[in-house]
Formats: sequence, C-alpha cells, structure tokens
Amino acid sequence: MPLNPQVEALLAMFAAMPAWDYATLTAPELRAVNDNPMAFGEPPAVARVEDLALDLPGRTLPARLYVPGDAANPAPLVVFYHGGGWVIGTLETHDATCRALARASGAAVLSVGYRLAPEHPYPAPVDDCYDALVWAAAHADELGCDPRRLAVAGDSAGGNLSAAVSIMARDRGGPALRHQLLIYPVTDDDFSLPSYAENGGGDFFLSNAMMRWFWDRYLGDVADAPLARVGRTPDLSGLPSATVITAEFDPLRDEGMAYAARLEQAGIAVDAAVAPGMIHGFFSMFQAVPDALPWIERAGANLARALD
Repeated sequence: MPLNPQVEALLAMFAAMPAWDYATLTAPELRAVNDNPMAFGEPPAVARVEDLALDLPGRTLPARLYVPGDAANPAPLVVFYHGGGWVIGTLETHDATCRALARASGAAVLSVGYRLAPEHPYPAPVDDCYDALVWAAAHADELGCDPRRLAVAGDSAGGNLSAAVSIMARDRGGPALRHQLLIYPVTDDDFSLPSYAENGGGDFFLSNAMMRWFWDRYLGDVADAPLARVGRTPDLSGLPSATVITAEFDPLRDEGMAYAARLEQAGIAVDAAVAPGMIHGFFSMFQAVPDALPWIERAGANLARALD
C-alpha cells in the first residue's frame, strides 16, 4: 500500500529539519529537540490527571495517572511505558497518547517515567518498569484501581519494556497481567531483517542508524541482555494475551510480527496487525494523522475486553 497521505505530509515537515550525525550526537542534544514535541491541538480530555512520585527501592520515579470519565470504580489499570529508544521520551511526550488510550479502553493509565540510558543503561530501565508495576499493584487501592485487572502497554522501546515486564512478572511470580499492548515493539537487534532494508534508510522517520545508536546507548558494554532482546526468549508460554501493532513502513515491522508469531506458537491469544501506509511512531501522531485513531480504538477495545 502507498504511504498514507497524512503521514506523507508529516514526513515533509520532518524533512525540513537538520539531519543528525550519529557519530557525534549526544543524548542531551537529541532530548533537547525530541522532548519538546510540537502541539497539533488540545490533548484528549479525561476526567482526572494526577502526577505521582513512585517510591521504589533506592530511587523515586515520576509517574502520571489518567482516569477516563467512564472508568469503573475501582478501575482497571494499564501501566504504560513510553518509547524513545530507552534514551529519549518523557511523561509529556506521551501525554496525549495516554489520554487517548485511557478514553479508548475505559481503563486508568499509569505512565511511568523510568530512568534513561546512557546515564542508566540496561537493566536499569527494565528494572524500573517492573518495580513500577509491582508498586502499582500494591498501591492500586490508593489509585482507585483494581489490582486484579492489570495490563502493560508501550510503544517502540516502551513495547520492548512491556514485553520484558510481562516475562519478568511470569518468571518472578509478580503481579498477574491480563494483557500486553505492544505498539511497534523493539524485540531484537537483528538488522538483517527485510523491513530494515526496506524502511531503514531514513525516509520514514526511524532509521537503521538511529536504531543502532539507541541500542549502543541502552546496552553499553553489556553483552548478555536477555530482557532487551525479548524476541530471543526461549519460552513464551504462560504470558498474558497480547495486541501487537506494527507499521508497514517501519524498520521494526518484521521483528514485531515475528514476536507476535512466536507468542501465538506458544499458545498465547494474540491480535497482531500491520497498519498499512503507516510509519514508526504513527500511534502517537494521531493528532496530525487522524487515520491512526482506528488503531488506538482497536488497541483500547482489546484492553477493555481483557480487563473486563
């Protein structure tokens, strides 16, 4: 399918910006641009938004709770991890996304501001995300949420973290999850996949060079990182049901769909689809790309069913 016209217009805007030199680029330089996103309209309204501080062992993390107007009392809870290659992204960059997901699912959404690489490389981000889930389950009553109806969700690196947290919760006897929403998730660092060759040249927002830069900063000198390369997890049985949404013009398309296939092979109920005409990041671009909205509704409906 051709590139979506709404996406094409957005890419033309991106093309006017200076190109990054990944040989010299620093994390603060990229954050200075990325973490001040352009506003394309008022964010979706929800009944309640509350900034929180999660008191975890040895550190405190910022978080933000979104409760839609039609949420049950107590509400089901989706713990959300933002994307950004484990290096960039904030509660603010994904504020509109979390609002939209809360409205579409009827669930409360807790967005977690986990620590970022390279200052905090693997496994710090995934440890933060798992500990935040444990905190959410333990404090669900205070949040007005039901600890028996929990899910995780995230986009890109956040999808990677959601998948990793699902595995950790299974293996550690952690909180029982009902669903994992993985939006164009990172699952491996295999750059030989066809979608990298087709879409990674820099024309479709996310590039091979950018992904290599992110991986280098996330892993640092760590060679053995099983909770980063979740696609290589030997046993995927016993995990929660999943929604896996990828994009046609995304370098990460093939690894996301391969992970969905492996989940299905392990007996997990999976709704997996490639969004035609879309690029990496489209899910959070819905205010400029209205054609992304049906995908948010699909994800929200799956969460609502799993958390019912």
